[in-house]
Amino acid sequence: MKKINFLTWILIAFIAAVIAGAVAGPAVNVVAPLGEAFLRLIQFIIAPLILATLVVGVAGNGDLKKVGRLGGKTVAYYLVTSAIAISIGLGMGFLFAPGEGVDIAQENIDEGAAQTEGTDGIVDTLLNIIPTNPFESLVEGNILQIIFFAIFLGIGIAAVGEKAQPVLRFFEGFSEVMFKVTSFVIMLAPIGIFGLVAPIIGDHGLGVLLPLMNVILAMVTACLVHILVTYFIAVKALGKMSPIAFIKGIAPAAIFAFSSASSAGTLPLTIKNTTENLGVSKGTSSFVLPLGATINMDGTAIYQGVAVLFIAQFYGVELSVMQLLTVVLIATLASIGTAGVPGAGLIMLTLVLTNVGLPLEGIALIAGIDRILDMFRTSVNVIGDASAAVVVDRKEPLDEEVQAS
Repeated sequence: MKKINFLTWILIAFIAAVIAGAVAGPAVNVVAPLGEAFLRLIQFIIAPLILATLVVGVAGNGDLKKVGRLGGKTVAYYLVTSAIAISIGLGMGFLFAPGEGVDIAQENIDEGAAQTEGTDGIVDTLLNIIPTNPFESLVEGNILQIIFFAIFLGIGIAAVGEKAQPVLRFFEGFSEVMFKVTSFVIMLAPIGIFGLVAPIIGDHGLGVLLPLMNVILAMVTACLVHILVTYFIAVKALGKMSPIAFIKGIAPAAIFAFSSASSAGTLPLTIKNTTENLGVSKGTSSFVLPLGATINMDGTAIYQGVAVLFIAQFYGVELSVMQLLTVVLIATLASIGTAGVPGAGLIMLTLVLTNVGLPLEGIALIAGIDRILDMFRTSVNVIGDASAAVVVDRKEPLDEEVQAS
């Protein structure tokens, strides 16, 4: 009898969750602890995994000029694809016009809280990347600050050279241990997916989606266009990889991202799929993917475009060309400070709405289906991270040395 592969188990768990949620309704929430337990397991490995793998990724390269090139290419790729993503989102917002003719009772939202979170500004966001206490950052799980600390620690190890080799060997061993722990946790993914998806279907059902079907349709179409055009062209032309092989290799991580709505939570599986299925070197994946899980939010950028157009159309506001350009700029830059956790895109939306003068009350219009939209945008985020790893790995010859070592 042929053994069922891991991807098939994930698909079985997802389908079973949808059926259970539709049949049992809210009663299916009894399985929610399974999802919560799995997310906790993921969260418990994220900080040490990022620290260990990123230190090795930077220090293991041994060439500070290479680290600069690798970082420059990675950030440039992320910014360009994010700008393309939000442009596609805006385009689909115009095409589907989801806000026209919609009549939905608005619920009160905590506007003050929404403004408190995520509207500190770009300068404050950049300053907050620098940790005043890196150990506190590790305890609190501040991913941006952990990345900053790991990069500088790796640079320091590379700069010291031979005397720092014991430190490098420690982190190399530590990273291997974390990869093994990660593989143990990932084996529980089908159970976790069932516990995460079933309650969503049980609570919302299909009926709640009907009034906002155009929003969902616009979001799904924009995500597919971005994947099939932007990423497929990038991995084919720049990464020299078959788009079919690429999407097949990253599919388990993309499906888990869809279920968990957390790109940071999917990071361990993204690293595993990218290195094992796509053949990206550990040096590149350890650098590109943790960075991408924090600053590369293409799916979230698409969401901003669709949501902004939906809210503007609902309130009868016609956005000018300058306002649309502002949406592209702000959403691209704000993605740097968007945490890779469920619901972060909704917080980021407040920043975009404020900068183009749209009422924040509009957030209440799509709050009910935000979790559904979050699942689609998170999958795009993860696929985008993997495409960057493939492209950067192909364009950085020295990574071959890391892979061979």
